[in-house]
Amino acid sequence: MQTPKPDQIEVIAPNLKRRLSGVTATIVRLVPLQADDIGIVATGPGLPSSVPHVPLWRLPLLPRKRRVWHARRNTEMLLGLFLKSVLRMPLRLLFTSASQRKHTGYTKWLISKMDMVVATSSKTAGYLERPARVVLHGIDTQAFAPAVDRAALRQELRLSDGVLVGCYGRIRAQKGTDAFVDAMISILPGRPEVTALVMGRATESHGAFLEGLKAKVCDAGLDGRIRFLPEVTVDRMADWYRILDLYVAPQRWEGFGLTPVEAMACGVPVVATRVGAFEEIVTPQTGALVAPDDIPALADATAEFLDDPARRAAASGAARARAEESFRIEGEAAALIAIYREMLA
Repeated sequence: MQTPKPDQIEVIAPNLKRRLSGVTATIVRLVPLQADDIGIVATGPGLPSSVPHVPLWRLPLLPRKRRVWHARRNTEMLLGLFLKSVLRMPLRLLFTSASQRKHTGYTKWLISKMDMVVATSSKTAGYLERPARVVLHGIDTQAFAPAVDRAALRQELRLSDGVLVGCYGRIRAQKGTDAFVDAMISILPGRPEVTALVMGRATESHGAFLEGLKAKVCDAGLDGRIRFLPEVTVDRMADWYRILDLYVAPQRWEGFGLTPVEAMACGVPVVATRVGAFEEIVTPQTGALVAPDDIPALADATAEFLDDPARRAAASGAARARAEESFRIEGEAAALIAIYREMLA
């Protein structure tokens, strides 16, 4: 996508982290879409060529005009303050907060210097000591959509014809992967038609955690019933949601959490913990919510869906409808552009 000319740039979205993260993924998803309606660029390392981009060193050389600086990390708030206060760039400072924890004094000070703040959920907004606009994350609901022929897709992916329940994402304690495994160990022996899929990557520091889970499954005699699958590329993820009958999000902590939205967009009911934005995503019509770390409750809620095909079918349609209505990435992009224009006015 072509980068706008310097005098046409109205919004700058910094990404001051080279390693892939949730913030980086958000910028990569949103900025090219927003660029159709406003002069927006990203800046910083590690961004693909598809994202309109201006090198960091060129920022002070841009024509002097009012622009929005949309920070999503502390370092980016600090750089925005430097550019505005020291280099006298006429910036309007916007910060998006996704954290659901008490902020340090330093972070509170940075946030107090912003002209406007956005929170990614109402729960996140509750941790801020100033008013914030709530803009929920969205996804591409065309890329994440129900399968045309789920049986054929399962055959292509070499999966069974039975009931499939999945838990995807980074494999670590924070994500509750062990809670999912423990819940499956408790309910799968009496349900021979059900297979559980764990998909994701364990970084080096979490390798022993993953090996411990595999050993626990082996000791329970459930090898082949609880399968550990390697991480797949982003463009293949939708297929792995489409083949599921139920998705489980057992996180202990989460900033927002997109996997339930992605599953719902693919027509899959969701059992999730009450963390992140999950209480604003999952409704009684689309799934169930339980307390984090309550493994018996997680097992019970999952079992109720696994044992009731009619309930799963009803929740499947409701999940897809909710994703289309409330979590389209076009809606997130438009809401942010409206805030940008307000700040530029």
